[in-house]
Parts: sequence; structure tokens; C-alpha cells
Amino acid sequence: MSYVTTQPQVIADAAASLAQIRSAMASASAAAASPTTSLLAAAQDEVSAAAAALFGSYAQEYQAVVSQASLFHDEFVRALTGAGNAYAVAEATNAAPALLADPFVALIMQGSGISIPTVPYMKSVEPYIRHLFGTPADLIPLTTPEGLYPLTQIKDLPLNQSVSTGVQILDNALYGPQGLISQQHLNVNVLGLSQSAVITSLEMRHLASLGSPNTNNLSFTLLGNPMNPNGGLMSRFAGLQLPSIGLDFYGAMPTHTGYQSNTYSFIYDGYADFPKYPINLLADINAFAGIQYVHGNYPDLDPAHLPTGYQLVHLPTTDPNNNFYMITYSNLPILEPLRALPILGNPLADLIQPDLTYLINLGYGDPHYGYSLGYADVATPFGLLPSVDPVSFAGDMVTGAQQGVGAFVSDISAMSAPSPAGPGGLLGSLTSTFSSGGTGGTGGPSLLPSLSLNFSPDNFIHTLKTLNTDITNTITNTSANLYAIGLPTADIANAVLTTLPSYNLNLFLDGVQQVVDGDPVGGLSYAFGAPIAADTALLTLAGGFELNVLLNAIGEIAGGD
Repeated sequence: MSYVTTQPQVIADAAASLAQIRSAMASASAAAASPTTSLLAAAQDEVSAAAAALFGSYAQEYQAVVSQASLFHDEFVRALTGAGNAYAVAEATNAAPALLADPFVALIMQGSGISIPTVPYMKSVEPYIRHLFGTPADLIPLTTPEGLYPLTQIKDLPLNQSVSTGVQILDNALYGPQGLISQQHLNVNVLGLSQSAVITSLEMRHLASLGSPNTNNLSFTLLGNPMNPNGGLMSRFAGLQLPSIGLDFYGAMPTHTGYQSNTYSFIYDGYADFPKYPINLLADINAFAGIQYVHGNYPDLDPAHLPTGYQLVHLPTTDPNNNFYMITYSNLPILEPLRALPILGNPLADLIQPDLTYLINLGYGDPHYGYSLGYADVATPFGLLPSVDPVSFAGDMVTGAQQGVGAFVSDISAMSAPSPAGPGGLLGSLTSTFSSGGTGGTGGPSLLPSLSLNFSPDNFIHTLKTLNTDITNTITNTSANLYAIGLPTADIANAVLTTLPSYNLNLFLDGVQQVVDGDPVGGLSYAFGAPIAADTALLTLAGGFELNVLLNAIGEIAGGD
């Protein structure tokens, strides 16, 4: 590959242009179909009829040729896109062994809610380091606060305080009195996941401000980074601050710093792959579902050996030192609750998934991709509306409906009727239930202390004391959990009622500034459209966070914690 010169982004741009040509061909063919294939004879004589038949025959042959050309065009676009991606991945893979040729250690942090990285966790994320950097000589855990009030715990550190402390800890681990680089002179790869990816990104920003020292000794691996330049939640709404819950949107991670970095994201991960056009409510809800169902799955995968149905897409960048990868799969997070329903859940999800995927992907721009196709290392804020071709939209929706029906029929055909439980099974189930005190056979503890058959005044008094203590503790814990809901709920409401209107006003003024600068149409569109788009996304997230708080509180009450 050293003797091959190409530009994957140019190939991607060419593929996009070809896709537009395909839409133009389809529109022209559809417009020409009726007037050419339904040509009427100019008169009733045989010559006119023969001429009409001749031109009609040519028109039908034209439609057949256009159909074949369209199929060839689609295959060529797919081949061109695949060639660009394949070249980019191969080039990065071949170049990777030179990034950290000397032995190096991995400094590993975990995500929100888990301060101390465990050995199983470090081994589970090591494949992301091995993918391009090679095998580290040692895995070193780094303890960081990892607080994310109110999602981790009610009385936990807010994100901004947790991240600020984490950056200090990471910098000290690298350059402090016992720093791995400054004192021990080691080559280090720093791995950050989720919140610790934010910590890593801010440390990279700090080092860049110092002139990027030790670029030959320090590299980075980031997983599920909310500061992804093109897709990260904190980059989409850069500069937004929610003081009531301690949430700062830090903007995009730095690039062109001289440091080698590899970033991996899941498609539809709401933290790392947030919609570019958040006015698409379906895309926003799906992104929040991705936070719940997708964001925690990074340790479960090896990017070099992905399961069937998964793909590793190397995204285009402007800096060869920064690699960005998107891990794609077929299912939508928003449909996971439906798939969890017995019997018909999965068939129904497969029925609506093709068209729903198309509608959700419009939130990212191109309806055929669940991520933005722009440069991955270029900071990309949220936009207003994607460009939609009505002809392509209608055709793709029809195709998606056909695919959904086919998948539904296939799922139903593959289902086997469940065998009904016999009388013995029902009797056994009932016996198990009642014998376990109604706990479903789990043998769970009774709410009341057990009474001994050997009755005595001392035992009776002890039983009353135990009962009194248990009841009091239950009431106290339940009350604490109930009023604990009030604080985060009030803080979230505070953000919605005070900070969000202020953010909307700033967006409006940005649009006014565009008008003043000579762009009246774009400025007015932004002034009135940007607040609506931002509110659609941020209110969805606020509602999701509140739902998370309520579910956690209910779980603690039910668990007796």
C-alpha cells in the first residue's frame, strides 16, 4: 500500500455525487415513462399506427435499458464506497504498527458510576488497543471519580466536578511526581470510555495548549466519546451549560495535535452518535434509547472480530493521526422494548424496522446511514433540516415496507407453537408459588419475622422489637428514596425552565447576527428554527433523564435499599 496514492474522502464524495445522479435518472425515467410508452397514433391510418408502435417499442426498450443502467449504477456506487472504506481501513491497519513500535503500557479508566477499573473490564477493552496499537506490556488501572448526578446516584458528584477532578488525576498520572512519562519514561496509551473519554479529550486539549509534548510516547484510545467532533452530544451543542445538574457541553475533542488517537463509536449511541438534525424527534428518542441499550456494550466486542451482522466502518478524516470508527449493526435501539415482548414482539419490530430506520436516519442526513457522512474529525454542530428528495423518499419507503412485510412473514413462519403446560406442570407451578410465600418460587424472605413454636415472653418481646425495627427501617428507606426524587427532579426542571430559554435566546441572536452579516434567509431560518431543533433534542434528553431517575428510585424502593 506504500505505493498506492488515493483520497478516500474524494471517493466518498464521488459516490455521493453518483447517488444524486441515480436520483436524477429515476426522476427523468419516471417523467418520461407515461408520454413515451403511451404514445397515441396521430391518425387512424396504418402509417400513423405503425409509427406510434415503433416509437412505443423504442420507449419500452429505453425503459428496460434505464432499469438495467440503474441497477448497474447502484452496484457501482456500492463498490466505489466499499473500495474507499476498504482502502482507508487497510491503510490505517498497515500504518498502525509504526505508531507505538516500542513496548508501551495502557493506562485505563472506566465509565460513569464505576471509579475503579476492574481486571475483567481492562481485559475486555484491551482488544480496542490491540486493534491498531499492538499489545500493551501492562494494563494499569486509573481511579477517577466518574460521578454523573443524577443518573449514577442521587447524591453523586455532578459531571463537571467529576470530570475536572478526573483531568487532574490523569495529568498527574502522566506528568506528576511519579508520572508514567515524566518520571518513569514509559510509552503510554490512555484508554477512556464514556465519561473517561471526556476526561481524556480534555487532557488532550490541555496538552495541545502546551505545544503537544511527548507525541512519540503518548497515544489515546477512546470509546463512546461524547466529545466526538461529528456526532458527540457535547459537540452537537457545544457551549451549553446546565448549572443545576452540573452538566457542561465541552465541545469537540481536539484533533491535529500530533498525538495518535483511535476512537470507536456504536451507531445510534446517543452520547457518541447523536443526530445532526435533532428536530427529528424519532431520531432523538432512538438516540436516548441508544444510551440505555447500546452505550454500555463497548467492553463486549473486539473490533477485529465482530459478530455476524456487525461492521467496522472507517470514517473519513482530515488528519491521518486521528482514526474514527463506527461499529454498525442492523437493529434500532428504540425497538428493543418491543422486541422484549413475547411471541409477536420480534416479528412486529422487524415489520416496522426498515421504514422506521429510514425515518430515523434522516436525522443524520443521508437516510441510508445512521451517522453523519462528513469528516469525523471536524466539529459539526446541530443543523436544522436535511435535504430530502421526495421521489427517492417515496421509493425507499415502499421498498422498506416490502422488506418489513417479508421479514414479518419469515419470523412468523419460523415460529413454533409453544407447548401448553400440562396439569402436572400447572400444579407444580402453583405449589411452588404458594410454598414460597408468593415470591414465584424464589424462596424470598417474608415481610414478617418468623414465629417460633416455642412461645415465651422473652421470645415474644424480641419478636416485637424486631418487627418494630424492620417496619421503621422500611418506612425510613422508602421515605428517603421518595423525597430523594424531588431534588434531581427540581434540578432538571430548573434546567428546562431557566437555562434552556437562555440558550434559545442565544441561538436566536446568532441567527440575527447572520442577518446583520448579509444572510437574511439563512439567518432568519436559523433564528427561528435552531431553538426548535435544540429544544426537541434537549427536552427529549431531559425527559429521559427524569425517567431514569424515577426508575432507579422505584428499583431502590422495591429492593429495600
